[in-house]
Amino acid sequence: MGEEVTESDDVKNTARTSNPKLKLLPLIALIFYDVSGGPFGVEDSVRAGGGPLLSLLGFLVFPLIWSIPEALVTAELATSFPENGGYVVWISAAFGPFWGFQEGFWKWFSGVMDNALYPVLFLDYLKHSFPIFDQLAARIPALLGITVGLTYLNYRGLHIVGFSAVLLAVFSLSPFLAMGILSIPRIRPQRWLVVDFRKVDWRGYFNSMFWNLNYWDKASTLAGEIEDPSRTFPKALLGAVVLVVSSYLIPLLAGTGALNSNPSEWSDGYFAEVGMLIGGSWLKWWIQAAAAMSNLGLFEAEMSSDAFQLLGMSEIGMLPAIFASRSKYGTPTISILCSATGVIFLSRMSFQEILEFLNFLYAMGMLLEFAAFIKLRISKPDLSRPYRVPLQTVGATMLCLPPAILLVLVMCLASVKTYLVSGVVSIIGMILYPVVVHAKDKKWAKFHAERSANPRDVDVDVDVEDQSAVSRHEEAITDEASVSLLSALPSSMAEETSESHPKEF
Repeated sequence: MGEEVTESDDVKNTARTSNPKLKLLPLIALIFYDVSGGPFGVEDSVRAGGGPLLSLLGFLVFPLIWSIPEALVTAELATSFPENGGYVVWISAAFGPFWGFQEGFWKWFSGVMDNALYPVLFLDYLKHSFPIFDQLAARIPALLGITVGLTYLNYRGLHIVGFSAVLLAVFSLSPFLAMGILSIPRIRPQRWLVVDFRKVDWRGYFNSMFWNLNYWDKASTLAGEIEDPSRTFPKALLGAVVLVVSSYLIPLLAGTGALNSNPSEWSDGYFAEVGMLIGGSWLKWWIQAAAAMSNLGLFEAEMSSDAFQLLGMSEIGMLPAIFASRSKYGTPTISILCSATGVIFLSRMSFQEILEFLNFLYAMGMLLEFAAFIKLRISKPDLSRPYRVPLQTVGATMLCLPPAILLVLVMCLASVKTYLVSGVVSIIGMILYPVVVHAKDKKWAKFHAERSANPRDVDVDVDVEDQSAVSRHEEAITDEASVSLLSALPSSMAEETSESHPKEF
């Protein structure tokens, strides 16, 4: 169907093994920054919730009905399709390439919008100490310089980004650990129960909760760059869930329990003031520095996921082969430049506009992912699942129901402007797909040969001995990976699942 590029196994192996693979700790840090980056930005949940109670309850309950189901679905599908492209490959396997392309376009566009926030927020923190960055003449060059510098770091290698994310996470979370310890003598638990329902901004509250607890699926686009993804990915997701929830609850419990402040004072950046009141000026400066550096980690993680998503789409023939070209560091050069260009163009939008737009687009994509998860359980029961959510099809459907309701709620609360912008983006995606297909038919660009989205449908010429060896290896992986997430389920349920599906390949 067009001019197709094929690669020998030697070329593929050289490209993928010449650079270090991501291991467990860097992957946890990257997922942490894909989802959170620390408690910066959760302050608004106290104001929108009319007091501390709804904010604290939100970060206790929402992970159960949203974060954990999304992480479990991601763990199963990412280990079933361990290649770059992540959710694009899952959707293609379930519903075909058209919807896979739409998923990729929605997620890439929302990711670039999300990434446009971070250089701006970085300067917003710095301008409190360096007012010059509030002036347009200094702000624009600084934004460009930050974007270019961080883009170059992505170009130098994913392992460098992962190592940097670990260091940034330690630095960003340390002041809140100190604040939590210092606040203990001053905490009054009754302050946590304050709520004024007359002042609750439900749209702002749900958008804040959703934005601070989404993007668990983002790291799936890096699956092809992870060392032993079938074992590593479920463990990393579990570690990231614990880290994210703790990074929100500890500062909120400390700040709202130790201070008798008005909920209206809780807005973006207020944790620096909380640090001042609890620990003094040194803690305020530390939190401000941590907030600024955290935005750099958020940018790095998001750009890595977005760029490798485009690379993965190119590798399965959805985009021209140029998007899969790698630098000598193993990074997708053109895909990185494409994402960086989008960030520069979108960085002039306001925070609230970007937040609502990207939440809406992300919700559209996640509804499609949950549908694909259920569809693949029904239509491909023999699909190799190195990690399998220990629930049968009915239970897996029920697992997806609460987060799906939340997604619909977030979409219903959106403004008319958000509906219009999201509609335009959707129409562009639907137009782009036939354009790309036509370009492939007419040989206007080089494309990689199409690969089936089902990993069991490739390499059909492998001899029987090799297939047997692979099968034994996958069985060993399944035995180990299946206990690394949701291992706390009642033993009766686990035994029932094991008896019903002794080997889910």
